[in-house]
Amino acid sequence: MSSNLLSSENSIPWIRIVLGLIVACILPFFISNYHVFQASMVLSYAIALVGMNILIGYSGQISLGHGAFMAIGAYTSAILMDKMNIPYWMTIPIAAIICLVVGFLFGLPALRLEGHYLALATFALAVALPQLLKFKHLEFLTGGVQGIVIMKPDPPWESLFGLKLNSDRWLYFFTLAVTLLMFVIGWNLIRGRVGRALIAIRDQPIAAASMGINTPMYKSLAFGVSAMFTGVAGALSAILVAFVAPDSFTVFLSITLLVGMVIGGVTSLTGALYGAIFIQFIPNIADQISKAAPWAIYGTMLILFMYLMPTGIAGAIRLLGEKLRISRF
Repeated sequence: MSSNLLSSENSIPWIRIVLGLIVACILPFFISNYHVFQASMVLSYAIALVGMNILIGYSGQISLGHGAFMAIGAYTSAILMDKMNIPYWMTIPIAAIICLVVGFLFGLPALRLEGHYLALATFALAVALPQLLKFKHLEFLTGGVQGIVIMKPDPPWESLFGLKLNSDRWLYFFTLAVTLLMFVIGWNLIRGRVGRALIAIRDQPIAAASMGINTPMYKSLAFGVSAMFTGVAGALSAILVAFVAPDSFTVFLSITLLVGMVIGGVTSLTGALYGAIFIQFIPNIADQISKAAPWAIYGTMLILFMYLMPTGIAGAIRLLGEKLRISRF
């Protein structure tokens, strides 16, 4: 009896995942193209927040500059599509590799910094990169202040299971597939040897080093992997928006990503999805409530979220589930 109960409890998450995927697959056929675009952006933000969680939640390193890695991924994809006519799907792994290398190299000198000093270093990266993208000697690549306009890819088929497939819907399914792949990679990293090493370094760095864990290597690797996830998100956002410009990747984007990670839930993969929904929709809701002071409404909502759900949305849902399970038995 107990074994059957245990197996049924273990199957619940998989049932939720399957049901969620079914809903995700049929959703774009029942909403407008604009809302399909918004759903695609939620998925791309979720990938970036998984990367933030690997660095901050599991590695314990702070970053206020991940918007810069998102910009690198976006510009890599846009330049490859615009200047070299490389297919959009092929730009994703290229952007991932470039951001992995850049993040790893940035993480090496950052090893000497901790806490607020590391935060300031990453903040400086977020501030400097948009100005670098406007640099006149790089305009032939970046487009300068004007940015780069790219064409949205056409769907390979006109319909899917008898349902019409346009560019927005196709890009949604493409983004969904990439998101699933990145979540699987993130889950395997976190649950595997790398994740255990990062948690050990975060919680007990001296003990981790004494046990033979190469602390500098793992910290740099965390930066690189986190930048890779964020770069993939940036590449997807460039393809979805069909436009990149320096002003789209200001330091405010880095802060927004940090807010989304905390709101969704630190050290939670599902929290990345909740945080992405917050990033995409809450500013619009605040603007609809008050055209005169939307950021005041946004700040109020942020305070309420932190007051009511200090462990994030994922933590609140997990706590609610535990209470319901206890009350049931």
